[in-house]
Amino acid sequence: MQQLDERLKEQYAALTPQEQRVADFIFDHFDDLISYNSAELATLSGVSKATVSRLFRRLGYEKYKDMRDELRTLRQSGMPLTDNRDAVQGNTLLARHYKQEMANLTQWVNALDAQHFADAIASMVASRRIIIIGMRNAYPAALHLRQQLLQARGQVLVLPQPGQSLSEELVDLTADDLVVVMAFRRRPRIIRPLLQQLQTNRIPVLLMCEPQAHSLFPLTRWQLCAPLDSVSAFDSYAAVNSLINLLANALLHGILDKGRPRIHDIATLYQQLDELEQR
Repeated sequence: MQQLDERLKEQYAALTPQEQRVADFIFDHFDDLISYNSAELATLSGVSKATVSRLFRRLGYEKYKDMRDELRTLRQSGMPLTDNRDAVQGNTLLARHYKQEMANLTQWVNALDAQHFADAIASMVASRRIIIIGMRNAYPAALHLRQQLLQARGQVLVLPQPGQSLSEELVDLTADDLVVVMAFRRRPRIIRPLLQQLQTNRIPVLLMCEPQAHSLFPLTRWQLCAPLDSVSAFDSYAAVNSLINLLANALLHGILDKGRPRIHDIATLYQQLDELEQR
């Protein structure tokens, strides 16, 4: 049976903001939790008693007392109330960063539509070329996606090249190509007219963005969203890179008969050119 902290971690991304406040307090004061009644927990968390009751019902407890009884039984049996291997406890920057990263990963995985994702991968497999467009903060992610996809198939390009415009490159696109537009918040103004033009020309487009970019969805065929939420002023791209990893692995599995020989040939060239250190 899952312990309380495991249930909270598993469901954290689906909790309301008020419920997350209670969860955050519990994570930070887990060892003392058994000493609080529901009214005290509500007061210390800055929420209503009804919010505390809803949270524990969501976690599978009929009432708050059932949770306290469970913790008391675990403590009396000598079992740890939390996983002692978890080194990110308390309200430190590291602990808050860890919790936010876990919430981001959980959010995009839970939101992923399996059929939608499979259709996008099928297009990546079948397309003549994959054109990846990324600007500003999306440019490093676009480079990484290209490097990963290029292990499994050829004809993967990143646009725009440094200092270059897009029009000369886009004029040759056809419906046999796939364009991956990576457009995360603080997007350049060109993104919307670019998507509109691609749609007008019937070019298949896979949009990678944050979940809040709903207004761009109608301009694209597929959308894969990764949260960028962070505890600091800077966006986190950990979920983006996790999604890139999934895309690359899914593509490889989709063309395994061709992908494996290609990877082998690339590894052979590494050795012949002495490009990489040997492990």
